[in-house]
Parts: sequence; C-alpha cells; structure tokens
Amino acid sequence: MFCRHNSTSLLRFLQQQQQIFRFLGTKPTHRRRYNHNKDDDDEEEDRRNRKAENARPEDSIYLHKSRGQHILTNPRVLEAIVRKADIKPTDTVLEIGPGTGNLTLKLLEAAEKVVAIEIDKRMIDILDNRVVKCGFEDRISVICKDALKTEFPHFDLIVANIPYGISSPLIAKIVSGVYSFRSATLLLQKEFAHRLLAKPGESEYNRLAVNVKLVADVEFIMDVSKRDFVPCPKVDSSVVRIHPKSQVPDINMKEWWAFTLTCFSKKNKTLGATFRQKKKILELFKRSQMNDEHEDNYDTQYYNDADDDEVEDDEGDCSLPLCSETEIGLFKDKIMGILKESGFEDKRPIKLCNEELMQLLSLFNQAGIHFHQAKGKWKCNTVI
Repeated sequence: MFCRHNSTSLLRFLQQQQQIFRFLGTKPTHRRRYNHNKDDDDEEEDRRNRKAENARPEDSIYLHKSRGQHILTNPRVLEAIVRKADIKPTDTVLEIGPGTGNLTLKLLEAAEKVVAIEIDKRMIDILDNRVVKCGFEDRISVICKDALKTEFPHFDLIVANIPYGISSPLIAKIVSGVYSFRSATLLLQKEFAHRLLAKPGESEYNRLAVNVKLVADVEFIMDVSKRDFVPCPKVDSSVVRIHPKSQVPDINMKEWWAFTLTCFSKKNKTLGATFRQKKKILELFKRSQMNDEHEDNYDTQYYNDADDDEVEDDEGDCSLPLCSETEIGLFKDKIMGILKESGFEDKRPIKLCNEELMQLLSLFNQAGIHFHQAKGKWKCNTVI
C-alpha cells in the first residue's frame, strides 16, 4: 500500500511539472558532464582559420542592390571575359566599377596596366589590399570618382561589369568619339544587352541601338547566370563587345540624336502620323530658326534606353506669337511633302535601318528643317 501511494504521488508530481514546462514554453534541462580537452580548442581554431581563408572579399561589406552592386564571383566566367576581351601584354585596360577586384586581378594577369574607376571607397580599400597581396600595386591606378563625371585617361580597351543604372549614359560617353580604343567588353543586364543588339523589325529595336550602331559594331559574347553574382540579382546578364567603326558617317551627331529621338518617340507609329502632330510641327518650326552654335560632343538623353513608345518629348514653349498660322501651315506642308515624295510617310521607325534614317534626315536638312535646338536667338524668317 505504501509503495502504491508513493508511486501515485510521484506520477502526479511529474505530470504537474510537465504542465508547468508546457505553459512556460521550456523544456527541462539535463546536465551533462563535459570533459574539456585541449585538442578540441585546437580543432575549433583550425576551423575558424579555414573559414577566414575561404571567406570572399564581398562578404566583408554590405552591398547595395539599389546601386547595382552585384559582384561577379564565378572564376570560370571571369576568365572567359578576360579571354574574350583579347588583351595584349602591352595594353592598358580601363575597368569601370571594379568592386572588390575579382575581375581586376584577372585583368592584371593579362595586361600591362589597369586603370580602375570606383566611386565606393569601401570597395577601394578591399581592392588595394588584394592588389598588394598579389604584388600588382605598381601596375594599377585607382581613381575614386564618378565614371560619368570624370575624364578617362589613356586606355586601349575597356573591360567592365557595368551597373545597370548607368549603362545608357556610360555607353553614350564611351562611343561619343572623344576616346580612341580598340574595343569595350561589357557585362550588362541581359534585357539591356538585347536592346543594344536589336535589329530593324525586331520588337526590341530602339533608338539606343540606332545611335550606337551608327558609330560602332556590337557583338554578342555570352550569357551569364544571375547565380554567378553576389548578391544574386533578379535577372541574368550578358556580355557584349563594342568595336568603334574606323569610318563614321559625315553627319552632325547632335542633329542625328535629336532626329532619332523625334522618330522613335513613337517607334510603332508611321512617320506621317508622328509628324502631323501640331506640337511636333511647332517644335520643329522653332528649332529650324535657331542659329547654330558649338556644343558638347555627346548628350546622354539621346541614349536613354527606356521604351520608346513611353517617352514624351520635352516640347518646351512652342508658342510662336510672331508667326502666322499660314506660315505654320506651309511649314507642315513642306514636312509632309518630303515624307510623301520620299516614300517614308507610311513607314515605321522600328523597321528602318540607319541608311534609311540618314537619307530622310538629309532630305529634311536640305529643306531647312532641323531637329537639334542649337543655342541662339530665335527668329521667324524661314523661307517656305
């Protein structure tokens, strides 16, 4: 009887304890004896040392996705980019946005010198340390500035992983004709690269491709998976190579860029429909009266890679108080007459090649119709 009572009490006590633990959300602890061993400390230290040796440089800092800071880490892809860039041992390579230096170190193995332009000082500190460890400090020049706002020193090639946010203005700067170089091997967002490679008649064909291909040839190299980057971006990337043309058409580039901006503002509409718009007529009438003046060699607005059909031209003040409706009407008739006589009225910009666009621009200019608003005092004295 005594044993049965004790067993019942013990069972009731254990049940109460379990209810308490469940209420508190805890579990009973069981003490275990642990025999401290010096070998365990040595093994733990070795594990930490191996982890430190295998740590990637990009793991030591916070990378901003909003700034396009995606570091390429796949060594096979890095080697393929350097190999496809066709670097000579005597070349000076310009790298824009070197980041932590994964591509930079590969470039230093192939080229005589690397000029790296990086705006993030945290990246530069890591890059400097890695370069010193590899013994390349005498063959690299690091510039801590905004690549869009600084003048590039002499270089033979460009090899770079370009942040998507500056792809359009940077390519505009590269192909503007200011710099002389053999080629630019660029890692770009895949969609942007396809727009750059697009041909007349394709849905992705746009004024970015039109303006770049006037002065350079663009070659597809390879696709790169988003899994090869840290942190992983949302989309894949592609490598393209840009070769400046040895002979560029004798054309006013400012006029050409403004002309393609007008045509591709609605790339799927016919040119007749685009040039019939009253605001467009007034804008061109005003621009055609401006005196020519020298301006910069390139303007990034004409390389904007946004969807052309979503772009609205900045018409500005198109009011012409000194000109009569008759003059405006005659000017419109002149534009439409050129389009009809040349057979361009029913054609769409998305299907026109550069040769056709240059032909149409030449016809407009010969008739005194201009697209680039040069600086100068406006005057209403056009000859209709």
